[in-house]
Amino acid sequence: MIKKMGQRFDELNVQLNAIEATVSTDSSKKIDNDMFLGWKVKTKNLLVNACGESSQHFQAFLKAETPFPMEGNYYVLKRVSAVFLAAKEDFEGGYLASLKSLVQAEVFESELEQASELLRSGYKLASAVIAGVVLETALRDLCSTHGLPIGKLDTMNGQLAKAGIYNKLQQKRITAIADIRNSAAHGKPEEFNDSDVENMIKDIESVLLSYLA
Repeated sequence: MIKKMGQRFDELNVQLNAIEATVSTDSSKKIDNDMFLGWKVKTKNLLVNACGESSQHFQAFLKAETPFPMEGNYYVLKRVSAVFLAAKEDFEGGYLASLKSLVQAEVFESELEQASELLRSGYKLASAVIAGVVLETALRDLCSTHGLPIGKLDTMNGQLAKAGIYNKLQQKRITAIADIRNSAAHGKPEEFNDSDVENMIKDIESVLLSYLA
């Protein structure tokens, strides 16, 4: 994901240069408005994904793309391009807070893929343990984000539900996942089957998508 975003910044930078090349040489400073509109849409989408909708970068872009009275698109282009290049520099320098979440998401995805592969290979105990570690780590981060104490999985689960981060139904689902993880960690394969672990992995993916996005 990070590599793809970096590539997208580069692609949009090339497109920006192409738009700047369309600026007329006379005093009107006209540009290709269709190219500019398409670039703005794609750039805003990237900024939301890379920086966040509430980020300074995205909000500055929205402000910069609003034209002043009697102002042509050339001057709007100059402002939004400055914002875009600042975001690109911060992204490449690793200064965006959202990068931590992106790196973490890739780690989680890799570990859940490993858990799925172990399950397909007949190692349901190892699969459940690895998936359980992903869930516990995710709950730790969720507690940290919302200023809640970090503790055991069950404790964090209760705290997050009590704080309204998620509802009682989600709390029960996580409790069920924790039960499978505990059975696996204590070497009790008779207490769950492959289907339970498969559903466990899917539920953990759902938690990651819903609450750590």
